[in-house]
Amino acid sequence: MADVSGHDDVRDGDREGAGGGVRAGELADVRAARPEAIAEAAAARRRRSGPPGASGRLLIIAADHPARGALGAGGDLTAMADRRELLDRLCVALDRPGVDGVLGTPDVIEDLLLLGVLDGRLAIGSMNRGGLAGTAFEIDDRFTAYDADAIAASRLDGGKMLLRVDDGDAATVRTLEACAGAVSALARHRLMAMVEPFVAHRVDGRVRNLLTAEAMIRAVSVASGLGVTSAYTWLKVPVVPEMERVMAATTLPALLLGGAAGGPGEVRDGWRRALRIPGVKGLVAGRALLYPPDGDVRAAVDAAAELL
Repeated sequence: MADVSGHDDVRDGDREGAGGGVRAGELADVRAARPEAIAEAAAARRRRSGPPGASGRLLIIAADHPARGALGAGGDLTAMADRRELLDRLCVALDRPGVDGVLGTPDVIEDLLLLGVLDGRLAIGSMNRGGLAGTAFEIDDRFTAYDADAIAASRLDGGKMLLRVDDGDAATVRTLEACAGAVSALARHRLMAMVEPFVAHRVDGRVRNLLTAEAMIRAVSVASGLGVTSAYTWLKVPVVPEMERVMAATTLPALLLGGAAGGPGEVRDGWRRALRIPGVKGLVAGRALLYPPDGDVRAAVDAAAELL
């Protein structure tokens, strides 16, 4: 596997979780013989006090891509396919100063709980993963992972949902309605609702997000109005030209998502400029930090943390 800066590979069966959790090589055995261990680990996890934004700017590591069938990073179409390697990279990232937490689907969050590496970290549950990448039904992004009640029961810190508005696809309205319901349900539990909005359309049959200021202003405006209250809503937005105009469209706190296009320097420059805008409260980055071109996860995460 790629260099991850000297940390042990979780595929080593003798390595134990940093917080005293199970050995990585025992994950399948524990899941098979003691499935209740997941709930026990969730109940025992030491949580942060106060709302997610109470500690200042945030750096969240995103790892919910595989559940939507999006396994590629850089030029490798199956970079995220090896689960133990992904977990190893996540453990490296979560161990770095300045990292606040992780965003993932139940399988990933539960592996990390069993490994014992989420104490004192934020854990955000990814909710709608039904719009599988590259499919005819991609815009119909149904809620197939966490729901608000499960997030609350697992003592997580919030939920994240993807909202793509395609004017030419009637399935958009189902996703809009489901996201509005999730925002409302999370608010009832007083938990963060992280909404990732885009205006999208199909090009040669594939869904593409429109990354212009005008498109993102529209997406942000629609997302800001979802649910019975916006009190607990945060936005997760890409860096696009004229970000000042985009952020002027809302008073909700926003986190910048990691860029897949361009080199690491170009991505960091975009983050640096956008982080100067009032309302931008940090980063949610996944592949850009977990699978950097040089394989050095530690350096990539540290460089992102320095921006905050």
